[in-house]
Amino acid sequence: MSANSTTSNPSPTVKSNGPIIIIGVLFFIFGFVTWANSTLIPYLKIACELTTSQAILVTFAFYISYAVMAFPSAWVLRLTGFKNGMVVGLLVMAGGALLFIPAAEARSFPMFLLGLFIIGTGLALLQTASNPYITILGPIESAAKRISIMGVCNKVAGALAPLILGAIILKDSEALQTRLATMDAAAKAVELETLASKVVMPYVLIAVALILLSIFIYKSSIPEIRAEGEDDLGSNTINRKNIFQYPYLWLGFIALFLYVGAEVLAGDIIQIYGNSLGISLDIAKNFTTYTMITMLVGYLIGIAAIPKYLSQSTALRASALIGIVFSILAMFTNGYTSVLFIALLGLANALVWPAIWPLAIEGLGKFTKTGSALLIIGIGGGAIIPRIWADLGVHIGLQKAFVILLPCYIFIWYFATYGYKLGKATTEVAK
Repeated sequence: MSANSTTSNPSPTVKSNGPIIIIGVLFFIFGFVTWANSTLIPYLKIACELTTSQAILVTFAFYISYAVMAFPSAWVLRLTGFKNGMVVGLLVMAGGALLFIPAAEARSFPMFLLGLFIIGTGLALLQTASNPYITILGPIESAAKRISIMGVCNKVAGALAPLILGAIILKDSEALQTRLATMDAAAKAVELETLASKVVMPYVLIAVALILLSIFIYKSSIPEIRAEGEDDLGSNTINRKNIFQYPYLWLGFIALFLYVGAEVLAGDIIQIYGNSLGISLDIAKNFTTYTMITMLVGYLIGIAAIPKYLSQSTALRASALIGIVFSILAMFTNGYTSVLFIALLGLANALVWPAIWPLAIEGLGKFTKTGSALLIIGIGGGAIIPRIWADLGVHIGLQKAFVILLPCYIFIWYFATYGYKLGKATTEVAK
């Protein structure tokens, strides 16, 4: 079904919970696959004998795919429609997961990175489809609440992923590192090949789950959203000639770019950061789960409070201020306390994504898909900000390098306070 075949559809606001449940399952998949990277970083550091800076390429390969593939994803969605686009995205992800089989056999870090890039490509397509979809399934004023519900699905999976994957591929990792330090080259190669093989079965199962889900969605009755030329956001649409005439969208893109970088530092990097402080990897491998738990708390607050008690912009301002405070505390405390404040950044981060999306795409009308693709490019911040953190860490230490978080949260506060209003003059809103 093409997007252009939906011109006779009614408003995308639906009474059935079926579409929301299906999108919730997709967000669960996003979370599991994405936050599995937090365990892959220390795992591949050992299995492929990498430095910390090299291991961070896991996040770079995964998140840079969003920046590369977001606009091509929008083009695919125009051809396929959102439903079939989701199916294609799931199948692409499955292909990337299966590439882990030859990567493990060859213990090839570049091949692992290629697999992660392909998985990210599929996710870029899914995210480009699902985020605007859940945004317009109901009133724009409560979009952050719906996205928060999706966030719960995402972060429950994110909490489970490092626990499950860590128990399989990082079991007794501290003892393994001790043994490897005393082995000759031949024995070490055998041990590392055994370690590399542990990742095969989890990613085969992930691929099978993705294929089954793609079949389910293909056969489901999930409704298509309106065509690109239609009034996607009703009476709030601001009619302009091109996407460059929506300054609040571009500021939202920058805010999302910086936010995703901050989220990846709090979620994916926390394990390797804890280990750098001398905390055993057997303990540090669970730190991502703590970040996900604090994010879950934040999402539950959003579900309860938005829009009844808090507006989306107010929630975003509060989140940015909390992020600034916790970042400073993480930089100037020690050991487990510093790690705790990095984990607590999950609380600061939880409502940022749900609030930025509706504030940034409100009123785009026929440009909704293109604007959504631009925001998906912002996920590339997860590739760039951790890379800057790692490079800074070489010179000033990994803990002090968290100073990179401060400009991120300061800009998010600016967007929540002033930026989201730029270009939303009420006289230009279509009635």
